[in-house]
Amino acid sequence: MIKKILFPALSVFLLYRSIDLVNVLMASAPSDFNVGDFMLISFLLCLFITGIFAITGFAYPTHKILTSKYYELKNPDQLIRTYRFLNVDIFKKGLMAVFWGTKKNRKKYFDGTRDGIENFIYQSKQSEFGHLGAFVLILISSFVLLAQGYFILVASMTFINIIGNLYPIILQRYHRLRIEKLSKYFA
Repeated sequence: MIKKILFPALSVFLLYRSIDLVNVLMASAPSDFNVGDFMLISFLLCLFITGIFAITGFAYPTHKILTSKYYELKNPDQLIRTYRFLNVDIFKKGLMAVFWGTKKNRKKYFDGTRDGIENFIYQSKQSEFGHLGAFVLILISSFVLLAQGYFILVASMTFINIIGNLYPIILQRYHRLRIEKLSKYFA
């Protein structure tokens, strides 16, 4: 129960910090910052914005904000080509090595049971929604900051946004594609 109150409150705090940081940038000039400042600010802003969606998703089924139609895979061949072209497999291996490598962490997503498959699908939708919301909000923030001349900051934010949000979106969709193929095989 405490999670249902604390996590959204933390998300509101991160939203406030994100808006505050953008307002500081809007009141300043790009020349007031050096490259190191831009790297730190871009990291923090992307982290705050991603946290807004991720933390709320730990307490509530946020993926339901989008219709089930969104989660249907309409062009699996295009998804596979994109997955391969962007080398998302390397990203996946990095995640496995750094975070998901332990059995305990992997079991949060899939415990090896039939019910575990449903949980895996649920978790992948939750993760995808969190990263999608963050991706879009960071993109919007980037356009606002680009209009103010923050070219280096936006370039750094874009890089972080692609690695931190776009790659996970593609990975989650790819997971569900593989599960869909298995489901058809065992049906």
